[in-house]
Amino acid sequence: MSLQACAEIVQRGDPDRFAAVMAAPVAARARLMPLYAFNLEVARAPWVSKEPMIAEMRLQWWRDVVSEPTPRAHEVAGPFHALIAEAALPLQVIDTLIAARLHDAYGEAFADEVAFDTYLDDTAGGLLWLAAKACGGRDEPAARALGWAMGLANYLRAVPELEARGRLPLPDGRPQAVRALAGQGLCHLEAGLLGDVPTAAGLAAWQTRGLLRQVQADPGIVAAGGMALSEFSRRGGLLWAALTGRF
Repeated sequence: MSLQACAEIVQRGDPDRFAAVMAAPVAARARLMPLYAFNLEVARAPWVSKEPMIAEMRLQWWRDVVSEPTPRAHEVAGPFHALIAEAALPLQVIDTLIAARLHDAYGEAFADEVAFDTYLDDTAGGLLWLAAKACGGRDEPAARALGWAMGLANYLRAVPELEARGRLPLPDGRPQAVRALAGQGLCHLEAGLLGDVPTAAGLAAWQTRGLLRQVQADPGIVAAGGMALSEFSRRGGLLWAALTGRF
């Protein structure tokens, strides 16, 4: 049950977020690594089996981890349980984040844009609020807005893989609708940046603006799997964000 184990999990499973954490102050890393390792474990749960009930059982295990007063002897659950107590993370937000992943387990299409919006807020929005809270932040609306934008960019990058698995990932996949969705994401991003989100937490969104602008310019790159920043833009953008707090 070590911070090192959590860091290794994040490095392997989410290298972009790992890079963002490593650009943050050391004290923030100790709080963000267990949180992001937990998020990876929960995000993976729906995909480990084709049986939705298996995924539901795994997600319930994590819900129990959060609700129980005693930490479990698990490389992620232990450090995460300690973080919850140390940072006074809101249990309802964590539980909602876990429950939202049931959508991934059952693979049903989003009923409408409201359902899609709620999914992004419960998952990515909730995660960034937890990260901000762990780093001393208090501006929940701004953190959620920033997380929503980041979550959208990451979700759009996953669309080709989701379609390959037989999913219908977007409520409206027409080019004009995808372009409008990217515009909504950029509006959320600006709203988040106008608030007071700790830089250490916000660093995870350093690629969001560039990726969503790509989609606005050419929504076809979503289905083609072409969303990506150059290595120079990635490295330079992260350095700039870490130094200035601007993304």
